[in-house]
This record gives sequence, C-alpha cells and structure tokens, in this order.
Amino acid sequence: MPALAALAHERRLALFRALVVAGPDGLSAGAIAHALDVPPSSLSHHLGLLEQAGLTTVRRAGRSLIYAADFAAMRALIDFLLLDCCRGIEPEQIGACAKGECA
Repeated sequence: MPALAALAHERRLALFRALVVAGPDGLSAGAIAHALDVPPSSLSHHLGLLEQAGLTTVRRAGRSLIYAADFAAMRALIDFLLLDCCRGIEPEQIGACAKGECA
C-alpha cells in the first residue's frame, strides 16, 4: 500500500500532518519548508512521494505551488485500516472500534 509506505518516513509524516492541520486551503511549498525547516530539495522529494501515494494534491497559485492533504484519500486509508484491523470483529462492534474502544 503506497500510502502507508509514504507515511512510514518521519519527515513525510510530519509534512502530511502539517497539511492536514492546514486544511483544504493547503500550504505553499515555501511555508512548509519554513515551518518544518526542510531544505527545498528534500521537501520536493518528500512532497512528490506523498503526491504519488495519492495523499496530497498540488495546485499552482501564481508562482507558488500549493500543497494540500487529500482528505478523501486519507479517509479511504483510515477506512482500510479500520476494516483490516477489525477483521473478525462483529459488525456492531466496528463502531466502537472506530472510536478506539476495541475490546
């Protein structure tokens, strides 16, 4: 699963978290680099891998590239994990599992 592989790296996970916090408006590459103290070449690499994994979107705003978390993809990943982890649990218990109350 490419999304899990992309998030397995500490720096990419931090980047993705920052984009989730920023919401649908996203952040410019410069703002991300400044906030996380990431060199531009490293930032481009990590953002590219997140985009290839389908976890982010990128759009141009003037001369800036704006990156945002793809919330639908994030939800699909969460749903996959929930269903995979809750295999064997009775359907009525999955709601409790989603709340972190798995027994």
